[in-house]
Amino acid sequence: MTIDFGLRQTEFAARNGMHPTDVRALIFLLDAARAAEPATAGLLGARLGLNSAGTTAVIDRLERLGHVARVRDEHDRRRILLRVEPAAIRLGREFFGPLIDGVLGVLDSFDPAERDTVRRFLTATHAVFASEPRP
Repeated sequence: MTIDFGLRQTEFAARNGMHPTDVRALIFLLDAARAAEPATAGLLGARLGLNSAGTTAVIDRLERLGHVARVRDEHDRRRILLRVEPAAIRLGREFFGPLIDGVLGVLDSFDPAERDTVRRFLTATHAVFASEPRP
């Protein structure tokens, strides 16, 4: 499943003039927005495992493509936040929406106990990956 999703991300990137890292960046930024987590360049760089120059290059590419905007934090005007633009969200939904709907359909076929088991497995697996230092 991970390989299939990675291949779809690569296909999406190629179709839209992006680098695969750009797609991962958008996913991280959308995840941060869903979690109400301020999305800064530092956060994005840490999630992508990039240095400052690499992170800036990703943000610059995404901004040139109109997928991301740099906006001032309303609470701290010195801080710049990253926002995924609505057009980028629509583009992602057009491509990934049918896949997400299919996965949700599969999930709906599971009873609550099965969903709990899947959630526990994925949460525990994520914790294993998060606890290991990156190479």
